[in-house]
Amino acid sequence: MTREHIVSEIKRTAAENGGVPLGSLRFQRETGIRKMDWYGRYWIRWSDALRDAGYAPNAWQAAIPQDELVKHLALLAREVGRFPLEGDLRMKSRQDKTFPAHSTFRRLGSKTDRVAHVVSYCTGRHGFEDVVALCTAVPAQSVEEEQDDSGDRAVPMGYVYLLRSGRHYKLGKTNAFGRRERELAIQLPDRAHTVHVIRTDDPTGIEEYWHKRFAAKRRNGEWFELDAEDVKAFKRRKFM
Repeated sequence: MTREHIVSEIKRTAAENGGVPLGSLRFQRETGIRKMDWYGRYWIRWSDALRDAGYAPNAWQAAIPQDELVKHLALLAREVGRFPLEGDLRMKSRQDKTFPAHSTFRRLGSKTDRVAHVVSYCTGRHGFEDVVALCTAVPAQSVEEEQDDSGDRAVPMGYVYLLRSGRHYKLGKTNAFGRRERELAIQLPDRAHTVHVIRTDDPTGIEEYWHKRFAAKRRNGEWFELDAEDVKAFKRRKFM
């Protein structure tokens, strides 16, 4: 792991984050570059790495006020047409850098608590009548949605995979990777082999992330013409 590569990844992820460099923990999650890869080798403090990349060190961020957090939840409910599930929060935070991280909403308590917060916030506020109506419909949602949205229950795991066939790579998602690999082997004229698999509780969102990252190299559907650095970037992630 070279200093130049780490600096280039700091710049890339900062550009994707609206020009703001990531903190060290989020940087590790996004890139797979661990603290041990740079600490004591190139820098002692993360702020030194940011300076080398041309950025001022991140300032301490104050906690988002509860009313602002609830407002984000209310507006997202309107956007998706239902009270947001955990997957909605994850996807929105990836697509919109101004939206809080999905884990931030755990401050509001359980799903029942969150609904109560949103109803309390919207009641009496002009223009939020439709959101109150969405909240009153929450008890009618399926048990499956309730289980998917609960941080206290087991979340079904899936996979985002990278296969190679000839000189092209297929980047897709599945809930049963071995079966999907066999299906593709039957369909493809050239022998395909697995390059790497990322385990995730959000296969749709993670697949979308990599499709966007490699968008300029898309050739057809889920097939991409990747170079060695692209493949290395994907292989650095074991879990997302």
